[in-house]
This record gives sequence, C-alpha cells and structure tokens, in this order.
Amino acid sequence: MLKKIITFIFFSMVNPMVYGQSDGQRSFEFMNIPSSAKLMGLGGVNISQANEDLNLAYSNPALTSDTLSGMVSFNYLSYFANVGVASFIYQHSLGKYGPWHIGVHHVDYGEIDGYDDTGGDLGEFQAGETVVFLGKSHQVRHFTVGANLKFAYSGIAGYSSSALLMDLGGIFQHPNINFSAGLAIKNLGVILSDYSETSDSSLPFDVQVGMTFKPEHMPFRFSFTGHHLHQGDISYYDAGQSSGQEEPGKFDKIFRHIVVGAELLLTKNVNLRFGYNHLVRQELKLEEAAGGAGFSYGLMFRVKAFEFAYSRGGYHVAGGAHSFTLTANTNMFFRKGKV
Repeated sequence: MLKKIITFIFFSMVNPMVYGQSDGQRSFEFMNIPSSAKLMGLGGVNISQANEDLNLAYSNPALTSDTLSGMVSFNYLSYFANVGVASFIYQHSLGKYGPWHIGVHHVDYGEIDGYDDTGGDLGEFQAGETVVFLGKSHQVRHFTVGANLKFAYSGIAGYSSSALLMDLGGIFQHPNINFSAGLAIKNLGVILSDYSETSDSSLPFDVQVGMTFKPEHMPFRFSFTGHHLHQGDISYYDAGQSSGQEEPGKFDKIFRHIVVGAELLLTKNVNLRFGYNHLVRQELKLEEAAGGAGFSYGLMFRVKAFEFAYSRGGYHVAGGAHSFTLTANTNMFFRKGKV
C-alpha cells in the first residue's frame, strides 16, 4: 500500500510539473495522460494524424470524419503500483448532422492508506478522476474543424472538484501529398466546484500545433507536435546552490515544447511506432541515469474487423507504463438493413 501512496503523490505533484505548471495549482492534469496505445507510442502528444485512429479525437476533435463512424475503441493503461487508466470512445454518423463521437477517460488510484499528521492510521480512502466528452467534426474541402465538450470530475478522500471544458481543433490535409497540419486549443472552461473553499485551482489550458507527413517513396510517417506554445519557458529545475542542477540551455528549453513521433508502415495492417518526448525525459530522469525516460514504442496490427495495439512509454529509469487498445469496426457486424 505504501507504493500506492507514493504513486498517488507522484502523479498529483509531478504531472503539473511535467506539463508546465505556471500560476497557481492546476487541477485535472489526468486529462493529459495519453488516452490510447497509439498516442503513447508516438510520444504522448499528437494532433495532426487525421482519419487514422478514432482515439485521436480526444487529442484534437478535428481528427475524425465519416470514415471512422461505426468505430468503437477500448483502452487500458497500466501505470505504476496498480494505478489504472481506462478509456472508451465511439463514433456514430447522424446523417445530415454529421459524425458525433462520445467517450470516457477514467483514472482509478485504487484504495490508499490514509494517515494524520502524527502518523495515526485513518484507514483506507479511494481516489479517482473521470472526464466524459462529446464531440463533433465538420469538413469543408481540405479543412476539418471540430469541438469536444467535456465534463471532468475529481474525487480524492471525500474531497471533490468538477469542471466544464471545451477543446477546439482544426486540421488541414493537402490534396496531393501525404501531409497534414493541425491546431488544438485545449481545456477552455470553468471550474464548477473546487476541493475546498480555500482552493484556487486552475485548468490545464494548452495550445498545440503539429504536422504529419509521409515521404512518397518511404515506408515511414513522421509527426512533430508543439505543446504549451502559449507559455515561454516550461522547464523546471532547482536553482539552489546545493542542488547541483544547472539552468537548461536555450535549445533545451525550446525542444521541451516538441514531441517527435514516427511510424514504420510495414503493411496496411501492421505498423511499428516510436516516439520521443524531451520534456518527459528532462523532468523525470535521475541525475545519474535517464534510462528510457521520454522514449516510447509500440505495435499495431489488424485482423478483419479488429485492430490491436500495444505501446510502452518510458517515464523513469525504474520502468514504464503499458498501454493496450482494442478497436472494432461495428459496420462489419451490423450491416445496413440488419439489426
């Protein structure tokens, strides 16, 4: 149980640091956790791969269209100390009203031992956080725009907070070459209720820009995504004389805004994925060793109506997180005119 306590504190305090906390205490940072195996395999952030994976609509609501209607996907992310993240998304076409998608993203911290200031045992308490979202996209020639409306809830040991948020996104797809560029403005909204009367939480607002391209005669697809572009310096370091840490250089600070992803397209039904997140590596590596922090890799393969994906994300020299995705095309089960 001690490991669960440490994990809970770690992700409550480190996640805001890793994703560039600026002013005040940011709540609902769990929404930045990669929601699918593909996203984790590409470095944890991607907003420019259109019509490839319905799960990416959680990152940018413009990354979907009628071509993905009827798709349903289930995801599970195994974090440290049995902390689990489960998510679900489904899209349905409503005829003249276009495609709509709905999903849930839930983090379960399990049961955690509680203690008072003197170390007295207060028994076990539960903690979990959930976001429910509804989204729509609309395509006009080579441009697609979309929006996600989200309701987020966080409950920790009897304390709770809720918020209403919106993501806005856009994508441009070149008509002649395999190139797309995306923009996402994430987590616009208001906090409906805070943990306590003295809490002053803020939302994890983010502005992201990205591009994806595939060279014509190469079996590779590359993605570059910039995040927290509304902030300048998102680096974190201890400036104390005894810490031994030096202030990051200018190039280091710039590259912390960038996530790089690549895919090896072996066949139409088999892909390998790789990613690098410089911010994660710099913030979570140990002084004497970095291990695989910041690096990720994964595999996807399709069998008829089903798509399976697995990815491993490196967060620390001690280990990484494992993400699993199962996607099904329901159109192949419920043909038109049949129940």
